[in-house]
Amino acid sequence: MPVPQTVPTLQAALVDLIDLGLQAKQAHWNVQGKNFRSVHLQLDEVVTDLIAWQDEVAERISAVGGSPDGRAATVAQTSKVESLPTGYLQVEAVVADFAGRLEAAARRLEATLTSLDEDLPSQDILIGIVAGLDKAAWFFRAQLA
Repeated sequence: MPVPQTVPTLQAALVDLIDLGLQAKQAHWNVQGKNFRSVHLQLDEVVTDLIAWQDEVAERISAVGGSPDGRAATVAQTSKVESLPTGYLQVEAVVADFAGRLEAAARRLEATLTSLDEDLPSQDILIGIVAGLDKAAWFFRAQLA
């Protein structure tokens, strides 16, 4: 049986992943400027990955006996992801912001991994997500060089 910390750790990951996905879609709709198309499409690729990770984490919460909570109010109240500015967003700002947001989310998840040392399947799921977040952050950072 998973350790007591499993559900809260996974729940925190879930709300951050949902918030990141919503913010990436918001940026996708509002990005403008040079290289618009490539960043617009890149954000959709990130959204696709985030939705898959959200589902994997939520299903793991259910599998270990918890009840995943992805309601908008829960996400708004508990997400650790920095808020995205409103309105149109310049490409350069979006690229830098998402490199930072994805990196920060990866580090938050990484910091929780030892709390899942006795629940290796849950830990493995988060390790894979950290690797994916790191890769997505790198794709954005590479545009800043």
